[in-house]
Amino acid sequence: MKTQQFVVIGLGRFGSSLALQLVDMGCEVLGIDRNEDVVDSMSEMLTHTVVADATDEDSLRSLGIRNFDCGIVAIGDDIQVSILTAILLKELGVRKVVAKAISILHGRALEKLGVDRVIYPERDMGIRVAHQLVTPNLLDYLELSKEYSIVELNVPGCLNGKTLSELNARTRFGCSIVALHTANGILIAPTAMDRLKAGDIMVIIGSNDNIARFEDEVVNVNEEG
Repeated sequence: MKTQQFVVIGLGRFGSSLALQLVDMGCEVLGIDRNEDVVDSMSEMLTHTVVADATDEDSLRSLGIRNFDCGIVAIGDDIQVSILTAILLKELGVRKVVAKAISILHGRALEKLGVDRVIYPERDMGIRVAHQLVTPNLLDYLELSKEYSIVELNVPGCLNGKTLSELNARTRFGCSIVALHTANGILIAPTAMDRLKAGDIMVIIGSNDNIARFEDEVVNVNEEG
């Protein structure tokens, strides 16, 4: 599987937290900030770091921005710079653009510009957002400890109609499906004979490694296929 490449513009508290988590998850991350001291402090922790003005189209173009899978505008309180940067990322052809908003009005402006996802840091902490960006099928993520998590995943079409017994997640992957969100409501502690339906949501608990293996071997593989 190809290593995902992210560019994070703005290495303040939120941007640096998100960038470091993406690196921990095996992604390549280019960090950009105007502040040379900030960039220097992150240089050994990220894949690449650059001191640059994100509103300078030539600078962004020279960095090959359009080749990144996702561009994240994590600029602090300067709404004008945030909006201009988002516009440039879209115009330069970045596949997915995510931007931090500091107000509802700021968020609406970003949405009107075609930003793929607007993040409000008060509601979306950096670690949770990182997991959701790396795994498109991941709807929500809760870290129980450094080793264990609870996640919500869409049921892919390949599992439609299968019983939990046929999936056998506990034996095959060491993780458990503890609830299902269905059209008829939430099913807590489903039985082995309960069937999965495409579009339903699985609530899974397990070690981070086992959940990642489940995603890679069942959900993501079939999504790519």
